[in-house]
Amino acid sequence: MKALIYDGSKAVYREDYPMPALGGRERSLIKILMSAVCNTDKEVIKGYKDDFSGVMGHEFVGMVQESDDKKLIGRRVVAELNSGCGECLYCRTGRMHHCTDRKVPGMSNKDGCFAEYMSYDTSLLHVVPDEIPTEKAIFCEPLAAALEISELVHMPPSQKVAVMGDGRLAYMIAQVVAANGTPVKVFGLSEKKLKSFADFAETSTTPSGDFETVIDATGSPLALATSISLTRSKGTLVLKSSYAGNAEVNMSEIVVREIRIVGSRCGPFEPALNLIRRGLVKLPDIELHGLKDYEAAFTSDAFKAGFTF
Repeated sequence: MKALIYDGSKAVYREDYPMPALGGRERSLIKILMSAVCNTDKEVIKGYKDDFSGVMGHEFVGMVQESDDKKLIGRRVVAELNSGCGECLYCRTGRMHHCTDRKVPGMSNKDGCFAEYMSYDTSLLHVVPDEIPTEKAIFCEPLAAALEISELVHMPPSQKVAVMGDGRLAYMIAQVVAANGTPVKVFGLSEKKLKSFADFAETSTTPSGDFETVIDATGSPLALATSISLTRSKGTLVLKSSYAGNAEVNMSEIVVREIRIVGSRCGPFEPALNLIRRGLVKLPDIELHGLKDYEAAFTSDAFKAGFTF
């Protein structure tokens, strides 16, 4: 089958990659309809996951071809990312996302979705309602990641929140935060991209001010110092960026100013699907490519790029 793999140093397109086999916890075979490029995929190529090799990608909409749950066959699905072992301390205490032996497509111990087919843990699949087009459902994973912030941090509607970044995830985050009336200010590099935030956030290319809550969704270690400087003493900094390499942080400033730092990644899929189904979030168009044209997708300046199969 066609697949885009990371071979430990670079992305490689193949047309002879073996079909996935069902077994263990993975008892559903998914035909990929559409997959999307995330900044994390680009960071994988830079060495973000130096112990990973295999099919890249983790954002997708697919159709179930085979499954131990017969009701799913023929249905479009999206899927949560973390498949736990079910036995370790984290799995037994409801923290499967942090299982010490978890599988994460395109990142850890599992082939991803930049391929024609993939096998999956049936328990992680979510049916896409018929009224949601595939081009909208593809945004479920990043929208779920945005929703996770409100699960972890209380943001009073009366207090302005800063979002660092002008990419796809920042776009989702700003809308989710603004949905309950919270004023949001987005700082980014691209005036063109920032225009798309105008309906629900104030924007600027020059970070300034101080905020009780700052959310870093830049995908860059260089922005961390600025995010810290925007966070008030005893305020909260939420980190949504994952990247290759290390960031330099003045930990003394964190201690002295008593800043709370919260890491956040994956989130709840059903609420994300509900928001999309009800039309409560604005979703940009996705620029689609054939898998063989992966370089164009990875270097595109479109708000979102991906693949069709």
